[in-house]
Amino acid sequence: MPPRSFYFLTLFPEVIKAYAQSSMMKKAVDKGILHIEAINIRDFTTDKHNKVDAPPYGGGAGMVLACQPVVDAYRSLLPRLSQHRRVILTSPAGKPFQHAQAKAWSETAQDVVFFCGHYEGFDERIFTLIPEIEDVSIGDFVLTGGELPALSMMDAMARFIPDVVKEADSVMNDSFYYGLLDHPHYTRPAEFEGHKVPDVLLNGDHAKIASWRCEQALIKTRRTRPDMLDE
Repeated sequence: MPPRSFYFLTLFPEVIKAYAQSSMMKKAVDKGILHIEAINIRDFTTDKHNKVDAPPYGGGAGMVLACQPVVDAYRSLLPRLSQHRRVILTSPAGKPFQHAQAKAWSETAQDVVFFCGHYEGFDERIFTLIPEIEDVSIGDFVLTGGELPALSMMDAMARFIPDVVKEADSVMNDSFYYGLLDHPHYTRPAEFEGHKVPDVLLNGDHAKIASWRCEQALIKTRRTRPDMLDE
């Protein structure tokens, strides 16, 4: 089976490469489970000064990423993309990215392409020229560039791909998987600076431990994310 592929159209490929060579992502790439590739948008500009942006029509602050290098960078990938793909543009104006989407997309997409924006964003005409683009946001805030949101989405999706996470139970016990936040966790020593691990976790009764963890997950969810219980 070919690896699941994540492509990043970006002005800063070194950010993507650094993440791909770290921790769990590196292990998955080395095993051939994932393919992570950064495509430098600047490599596709036809501007004699190697520019990929220009001032916005109508005036205003900042610069806008031009159509030509962005569209050509994406089209260069088309021969390698399967029909089972998602094409995502990271934007605070996009639809909210959530746990359910990460799981569903990980199960249905062989290839995922991320458009990582900068400055004031992309020329709006790329949405007409590449109609499969989906505008997606990771939250109601603005970042300097789209690389961090794109990497966050990739990481969330990759966790559901078999063998990326060593223990599948770790994924199933994550926050949001069953509609609740995760329960508290403790490790050695059993007492630290006068603070003890709850006795129930030390008695070896797995039924009571499971019940306690469920109760604590409900308490935490009610305290910090009551909207999840409403849903």
